[in-house]
Amino acid sequence: MALEELNTSEDRKRALRREIKAAVAALDKGYTKEADLQIFRHVAGLPEYEQAGTLFCFVGTSSEIDTAPILEDALRRGKRVGVPRCISRGIMEVREIRSLRDLEAGKYGIMEPGAHAPVIQAEEINLAIVPCMSCSHDGRRLGYGGGYYDRYLGRTRAVKAVICRERIMRADIPVEPHDQMMDMVISEKGVRRLVGQ
Repeated sequence: MALEELNTSEDRKRALRREIKAAVAALDKGYTKEADLQIFRHVAGLPEYEQAGTLFCFVGTSSEIDTAPILEDALRRGKRVGVPRCISRGIMEVREIRSLRDLEAGKYGIMEPGAHAPVIQAEEINLAIVPCMSCSHDGRRLGYGGGYYDRYLGRTRAVKAVICRERIMRADIPVEPHDQMMDMVISEKGVRRLVGQ
């Protein structure tokens, strides 16, 4: 029965990913630019961001939120900034960057730190800015299907903040036992803190 449920959940996730991919492609560029700027402002205004000595943040691809302003601001403030680096299927580690020039195209064309960049341990991270294909207002996150973030985030005590544009948020995201719940959801409309996560 559990396997049957898993397959059903996986099928629902696959179908949802197809729908969301189409929805993202249809987003107006003016909207995405303004939404991304507002999301950056909300992140930069968090007490958890202000206090974080070590920040973990992904590098947005062309279809994702532009995180360059977050990364640049954190570096300018003297924070230790970690970015994901894919090391094998489903496994990533976090490597420190001191400038956006430290990034290079990785296996999947995603910008990541080079092999020489120092590793940041999961327990050293204070705040994690997490990507998604979509998420719900109550902190359920739909990833890209590789399990990279769920595996990694399960090892950290960091505050986990997912960032998502409001227009692609969904209420019908299925959750499996290994899925990491978020501590806060940030969209252009504001910050939702989730109690009891």
